[in-house]
Amino acid sequence: MGTISLDLFMTLDGVYQGPGSAEEDPSGGFEYGGWQADFADAESGSAILEGIRAMDALLLGRRTYDIFASYWPERGSSNPIAEKFNSMDKFVVSGTMDDAGWDGTTVLADTAGAAALKERYGDIHIVGSGSLARSLLEAGILDRLNLFVYPVTLGKGKRFFPEGSGIPAAFRLAASPQGFPQGTVRLVYERAGDPVTGINAGAD
Repeated sequence: MGTISLDLFMTLDGVYQGPGSAEEDPSGGFEYGGWQADFADAESGSAILEGIRAMDALLLGRRTYDIFASYWPERGSSNPIAEKFNSMDKFVVSGTMDDAGWDGTTVLADTAGAAALKERYGDIHIVGSGSLARSLLEAGILDRLNLFVYPVTLGKGKRFFPEGSGIPAAFRLAASPQGFPQGTVRLVYERAGDPVTGINAGAD
């Protein structure tokens, strides 16, 4: 049985919108696109690339798919990320898309189709795609959170857990935290049942 992991670049205040460039996702009037670049370093870049190379399949929501499909096919095979993304099996969850133009992409109608991927692949990754990832987490399908947390706050933008969303859930640290020279920290969590509440701090 395979696992589905979420790879998410996020700020200290939980914003994941438009990390790569100003044009990536300006929806909602977001004006801080490209916030990730100032914290780039060779060590975090290597960690990100290592994770991409280990993927068996890529799973995306419709908006992130549109962003990726307009960008990565135009990059040549000399770019290691483009080479991996363009050659691997890809899946997009959409109730309105009939055919995907990016070679190697299959359209899934719903989250049940995403869950079935675990029978076919060992290491499935979602990149970005916050709405899809939240749906899979709530359905008990998302197994791991692979978070790159950057030392910046933006105050606005799409958040993985916007106010009023999410479900009560506990997580356990699945790997040692990894810090990088420019201040980014990688945290890996797996689901660990329900949260324990009603215990007073410092109680015997």
